[in-house]
Order: sequence, then C-alpha cells, then structure tokens
Amino acid sequence: MSYSDVDMLYNAAAGGAAVGAAAAGIYFLVGLAMLVVSLIGMWKVFVKAGKPGWGAIVPFYNLYCMFEMSFGNGWLFLLTFVPCVNAIMAIILCFKLAKAFGQEWYFGLGLLFFNFIFMMILGFGNAEYVGPNN
Repeated sequence: MSYSDVDMLYNAAAGGAAVGAAAAGIYFLVGLAMLVVSLIGMWKVFVKAGKPGWGAIVPFYNLYCMFEMSFGNGWLFLLTFVPCVNAIMAIILCFKLAKAFGQEWYFGLGLLFFNFIFMMILGFGNAEYVGPNN
C-alpha cells in the first residue's frame, strides 16, 4: 500500500467523521429546539391552569403540578419512580391532561406522541382548564 493510498483512506475517514459530527450537531439542535418549544407550551399550560409558569422548568415540581392538574392529587407523581408503572402513568397523564382541558381522547393521543406540538396547541389555543374531575 503506497503513501497516497493511506492518505486517501485517511481523508475518506476524516470526511466520514465530519459528516457524522455534522449530523450529530443537527440532531442536537433539533432536539434542543423541540425541548424549548415544549417548555414554552408547558409554561402557558401551567398559567392557564392557575399554576406558576416558572414551575414548568423546575424538575419534579413540574411533574407534581402536571399530576395535580390532571388527577387532582399531585403526589401521584411518585408512581413515576416505580419501574414499568412509570410508562403506564405517563400514558394516562397525557389523556387525563387532555380531559382536564376539555379535549377529547385523540388530543391525549397527540400529547403522547407529539408532545412538543400539542403542548403548544394546548397552551396557546382556546382550550380552557376545566379541572381534573370534569
């Protein structure tokens, strides 16, 4: 193998690494944008429900508030620390949150699969908080 062959392989590997790094960077930026959009929507949802908006960015407190808005009992968020139960509670939370804002089951499905979009719709749309026991 000559020097030019090694150089060509090195350049190809470096090019592949650069493409991989660029893809990872784009993936990171898209994920960060989705997180920010979701937090903005969640902030507005909290304000609509009479909770402090800043609570949307505080870990664990935001989950407590979400359960309080959806179930009427915020301490149920402790169930999210139980393996396997946490996935079930996350699914139920989406549907209960939709119901607490007077939406139908399919809106809960949207919250489950496209949370960053449906939080914005819930926060900035005309849905009103009617409470957990509607």
